[in-house]
Amino acid sequence: MRIVLFMILGGLLPAEVTLAQDLDAGRKVAGMCRTCHGLDGFARVPIAPHIGGEPSEYIKAQLRAFRDGSREHEMMTVVATGLSDQQISDVADWYSHFEITTTFPTGKPGDNAPELCVACHGANGISEMPDAPNLAGETNIYIETQLKAFRNGKRNNEIMSPIAADLTDADIQAAVDWYSSIEIKITAPAKPN
Repeated sequence: MRIVLFMILGGLLPAEVTLAQDLDAGRKVAGMCRTCHGLDGFARVPIAPHIGGEPSEYIKAQLRAFRDGSREHEMMTVVATGLSDQQISDVADWYSHFEITTTFPTGKPGDNAPELCVACHGANGISEMPDAPNLAGETNIYIETQLKAFRNGKRNNEIMSPIAADLTDADIQAAVDWYSSIEIKITAPAKPN
């Protein structure tokens, strides 16, 4: 215990690493998420996003926003309000440990992706940025609802809000059509030997 404390205080181990490495704890918290998001993060409800394979930092930020009221959703606000920082870290680590693979629709190469979205969300809909969500395989209604919420100021983000403010309905539809057409597969990573 003293060695771990020394390593944390000495800066040899990031505190975040010690907070949430227990995937079993994350799996337990995810039990209350599974009805909508699935235990593996593959959403079971069209208006819920897939969260398996999402960046851990993104999941944490969204849950904290629901908890503190800076992002609102009738179900998620209630769920997140009861979560501790540790539970948020645990469940974020649980869902982010899944691997997500994508398949482009036949005859639609990646260079058909909406140019405005690719820098953050990737042509294949898998974000390379820790604070941007994956969009691959999300339902039409989810993507459209979120983009319009950003455009109308009902959802705020320092990057997305100004981008969405200038989106036309046609721009939104192009993003919806592209990202919802990508097939995804969410799997648990192979266990090390």
